[in-house]
Amino acid sequence: MTESTEPVADGVRQIADSRVLAALTHPVRRRLLDLLAVDGPATVGLLAERTGQAVGSISHHLKVLAGADLVEEAPELARDRRERWWRPTAGTPRWRRADFTGDPAAEAVADAAGSLQLERQATLVRGWSAARHDYPEPWREGCAVATETWLRLTPEEARELAGELVEVLARWAARPVPEDGRARESVFAFAHSVPARP
Repeated sequence: MTESTEPVADGVRQIADSRVLAALTHPVRRRLLDLLAVDGPATVGLLAERTGQAVGSISHHLKVLAGADLVEEAPELARDRRERWWRPTAGTPRWRRADFTGDPAAEAVADAAGSLQLERQATLVRGWSAARHDYPEPWREGCAVATETWLRLTPEEARELAGELVEVLARWAARPVPEDGRARESVFAFAHSVPARP
């Protein structure tokens, strides 16, 4: 484990190293992490098939993610010595822009990471809008939400709001999926609260 990604009691790994952040937010690597988190462990070949990327490219990106301690091998899944399975390492990666202040290079990485993260989130929402008619009827209405509001807050109140938003999503992410025979889809949920002017 790198010194800059420490696990914490609630299962979150706080990222404070700009090299790890760069590995985490690269678009292809982020997609690989998402696939491993949603679909479970996979081989390079399976990930290449799911992403449409070349096997060599996937292998390279997995090496970078492993070097950043974001993925690890799952040798117990291999059927022989040549087969290599990969899974995310323990703990949900999380980062804060404030952890990168004071070092211009790290700040530049954090700014780029923030832009890439926002673009990824917007792309997933746009993808839902374009493909919603491909989903069964119960998923088409009422399951997706877009909400916004303007608030007047102190910095302390803004941090409290951010913490509450993170807690709600973390609680839903950590819940055991009920084994009740009901069909479940993967759902992407995200929240932003930022100082802004109309």
